[in-house]
Amino acid sequence: MNRKLTALLVAVVCMAGAAIAAAAGFFKIGEKAPSFTLTSLTGETVSLESLRGKVVVLGLFHICEPCMIQGTNLQKVYEATKGKDVVVIGVNSAGNSKKDVSEFVASFPVKVTYPYLLDPNKVTDKLYGGGKFIPNVYVIDQHGVIRWQRVGNMDLAGAEVIIQEVEKLLASGSKSM
Repeated sequence: MNRKLTALLVAVVCMAGAAIAAAAGFFKIGEKAPSFTLTSLTGETVSLESLRGKVVVLGLFHICEPCMIQGTNLQKVYEATKGKDVVVIGVNSAGNSKKDVSEFVASFPVKVTYPYLLDPNKVTDKLYGGGKFIPNVYVIDQHGVIRWQRVGNMDLAGAEVIIQEVEKLLASGSKSM
């Protein structure tokens, strides 16, 4: 019995290690953020390139409860950074329809007032390595470089944590961090 239990524990540890290694491959801290141009639920076209000079908080979401929680966190970040050189963007990176995404966003416990973009071709999922590990949150500096990222763990990516990362970039002006 002990051998079976030991073998099971070894298998679980190996599987967990493989999952962590796969997730680590998606972390792109220090790399230029891949560019995209998408349309918001309200019809505006938004490109990442057009946001240079501002700190960008980018959330990649599907239609799921963890994504709703993280999207709600981004609303708090949006409200806390109003009037600063910060842009908060949510992206439905799963390719869901405008109707489905609109209904999902309307079901949030808070009113979402930051731009929420549609990605019908799942471009951001491919560019940012999402899909398997959702939600993803990135903080991108004023020069378009990813400075902070969390994948799928809202405990490590609460609004307060994201705001601290944003404030660091605003204070430094993103000088060779």
